[in-house]
Amino acid sequence: MSDSDIVRTRHAIDVAAEPKTVYELIAAAENWPHIFPPTVHVERLDGDGRSERLRIWAFAHGEVRSWTSRRTLDPSSLRVTFRQEISSAPVASMGGEWIVEAAPGGSSVVLLHDFTVIDNNAAAREWVERAVDDNSGSELAALKAAAESLAVEPRVLLSFADHVDIPGPKRTVYDFLWRADLWEERLPHVSRLVLTEPGEDLQTVEMDTLASDGSVHTTKSVRVGFAPDRLVYKQTETPPLMAAHTGRWTIEEIEQGVRATSHHTVVLRPDRVRELLGPDATLDTARDLVRTSLGRNSTATLMLAKQAAERALSR
Repeated sequence: MSDSDIVRTRHAIDVAAEPKTVYELIAAAENWPHIFPPTVHVERLDGDGRSERLRIWAFAHGEVRSWTSRRTLDPSSLRVTFRQEISSAPVASMGGEWIVEAAPGGSSVVLLHDFTVIDNNAAAREWVERAVDDNSGSELAALKAAAESLAVEPRVLLSFADHVDIPGPKRTVYDFLWRADLWEERLPHVSRLVLTEPGEDLQTVEMDTLASDGSVHTTKSVRVGFAPDRLVYKQTETPPLMAAHTGRWTIEEIEQGVRATSHHTVVLRPDRVRELLGPDATLDTARDLVRTSLGRNSTATLMLAKQAAERALSR
């Protein structure tokens, strides 16, 4: 293709945070799912700290797409360049650069893209350009929000895990966790669930969950499976106390069977704490509530997976 076939875009934003802080958020791609709304999951395939290969799952116009990219990280100049190695149609090639510079009041961030489409199709080019514009604007706004909020109150970020040891094979436990279409009948805290499978090892789940006080919370998630060892998910519609919620289920072999672990990463909304939890509530109140609620439901799911595995062994 000629240079005239390449579409180039530029998006920028000012961030009230130190340039190094902003760069580190961009460089830590494994954290993108709880920072950038379009990003579902990032898998680091290999790398040495300066160059790395990533497989990325992200939304484009409401559809989850996957591709593999190589990134070069330059912490001295606060730049990250990227180039897709394996693109998702209709993209033929895609690359770009993150540039962070000092600016009055904090930092200036520029996000550059260049891309081509298969057969230089005009409709495809317009579709990709709109997706790049939408995602770039969303990512820069989210980067600004994350950098500025974490600089003020790092405890809005909450990560924790719970595990249950299960006497059974990996596949039995994985299948219990992956078969979310059966959760409505298997899990007492799930009152409604709608599942679709838009791609291989890819699910979307809309679920109503019963809280301990009898209230019902509706969430929507995208899940990516890596059978039989783990599956990851991102909530695309969260309860009002959360700005983001991502997680993963991991299954590892131990001497007595397997250890199944539920991992959660949550970004809280401190501006909603008193409104939702009462005038005396604090961020610690919200952290304790979320930790207890999510941990209770996850552990209950794992205990039911254990019971199912034990029943399978006794047959």
